Amino acid sequence: MKILSVNTGAVAELDVGARRLPSAIRKTAREGAVAVGPLGLEGDAQADLRVHGGQHKAVYAYPSEHYAFWNTVRAQARVAAWGEALPFGAMGENLTLQGLLEQELWVGDVLRAGEVELAVSEPRLPCSKFNAVMGFAQAAQLMWDSAWCGVYLAVHRSGHLQAGQTLELRPGPREVNVRELFTSKRKR
Repeated sequence: MKILSVNTGAVAELDVGARRLPSAIRKTAREGAVAVGPLGLEGDAQADLRVHGGQHKAVYAYPSEHYAFWNTVRAQARVAAWGEALPFGAMGENLTLQGLLEQELWVGDVLRAGEVELAVSEPRLPCSKFNAVMGFAQAAQLMWDSAWCGVYLAVHRSGHLQAGQTLELRPGPREVNVRELFTSKRKR
């Protein structure tokens, strides 16, 4: 398990349907070590602190393994050309991870990279801003259907993170699985 990319973004206007809304969902990869503190990565912002950010949602991580799916559905929806790959950070994630999927994570698990310790707090829930950045109206529904949501992390120990770092998973109480929690929140 490792970090493939560390991503940050600034608040900017985003066209969401007929509205322009502030959003920091567009993240780009950072070079070198990036400081991480109790409220997230240095240089990263959140536009709506009611649903993103804060101590329990300081860092958002997403599995790189899901990118092939999103690239394919974007091509089929004619949003992108075949072979036009989304860059890491396109899902709005701060950390693009390899080798760690939602069904393998439980609330309270701790991910350690160097001196940094991040605790799994909850799954990410998709919204209309996700549809806007993916370029088609069914993106959020596909996230609900696949349960490929990624995970929010609380910072238990600050430090620096960078691409290429290995991750160590320290199991928590193993009472609430991330994928199961995500599917339980689905609106019926």
